[in-house]
Amino acid sequence: MTTEEEKSISSNSGAPNIAQGGERDQEKSNGIALPAHVAGSGTLDRLVDTARDYAKASTAENTNKAYAADWKHFGRWCRIKGTDPLPPSSEMIGLYIADLASPSGKTPALSVSTIERRLSGLAWTFTQRGFSLDRKNRHIATVLAGIKRKHARPPVQKEAILRDDILAMVATLDFGLRGLRDRAILLLGYAGGLRRSEIVSLDIHKDDTPDSGGWIEVFENGALLTLNAKTGWREVEIGRGSSDQTCPVHAIEQWLHFATIDFGPVFTRTSRDGKKALETRLSDKHVARLIKRCVLDAGIRSELSENDRLALFSGHSLRAGLASSAEVDERYVQKQLGHASAEMTRRYQRRRDRFRVNLTKAAGL
Repeated sequence: MTTEEEKSISSNSGAPNIAQGGERDQEKSNGIALPAHVAGSGTLDRLVDTARDYAKASTAENTNKAYAADWKHFGRWCRIKGTDPLPPSSEMIGLYIADLASPSGKTPALSVSTIERRLSGLAWTFTQRGFSLDRKNRHIATVLAGIKRKHARPPVQKEAILRDDILAMVATLDFGLRGLRDRAILLLGYAGGLRRSEIVSLDIHKDDTPDSGGWIEVFENGALLTLNAKTGWREVEIGRGSSDQTCPVHAIEQWLHFATIDFGPVFTRTSRDGKKALETRLSDKHVARLIKRCVLDAGIRSELSENDRLALFSGHSLRAGLASSAEVDERYVQKQLGHASAEMTRRYQRRRDRFRVNLTKAAGL
């Protein structure tokens, strides 16, 4: 359907363009405003702005972007169908997720996990606007249960970057400024089992920048990362490696020394000629692109086509690599990754001695 057709449908149905206007209103107010009976003042207006900032910070930036995209998609769908996104209707939400699972035309069907994410995004946005969405309502719950039963598939896991892989990837990097930076990113991300957002959000010191996600302290025996992660504040210990060539702490020291960085973001962009570190923080997308490029350059899984190899690896490959390669007690890996349960950690372990504990023999069979 063309844009003009969508406009025509929206106009003919009499449905106001709530999604676009509402999206702007959400960005403006974030669901926080003075009650109608309270007179405004400079002090109260300042507190409203402060509260909005805190409300925005209640969820991660990437989560906010995803929820905004979910709401925009739902609003567009409602306009096409000639209805309003507000107030929430359980019946319409049920029809919406059914359309996501079995769309008409050439639109691809969404996975069950993506549909559940969409529901979470809508529920969050409705709450911010003073409404509630009961996901247990039969019009939603039964449709979602049917979608799961018919379309659910095992989760697609990214390939783990194992010890030999990370060594081969690091070996493809030169010793220029960019090479030093990217080497430190790969080794630190691997040894710490870090998310790509956690890597690039690091600062040199606490409170160096407003968008900091943590800071790094270097000691004689290693580095200590203090991270404001998805599960709250946590510490990650990065011990020194067996050699300077593979040591993540040495790689960090080299990068910071030659980039002359002593304040602000740890990982920054470089000048066009690659000879000077800039002040701009790297995007987490750089980590994903770096991993994919080094996978190709190192010849990892060379038996596959280039597109297949690129699809196999992502930022999560570093976390999965640590979980799969570290020959230590599982609880230490769980702590390093910041997982609340051992079950979540096991999802990251691509190779495990699954039958090390044989309960069949232990039961006498």
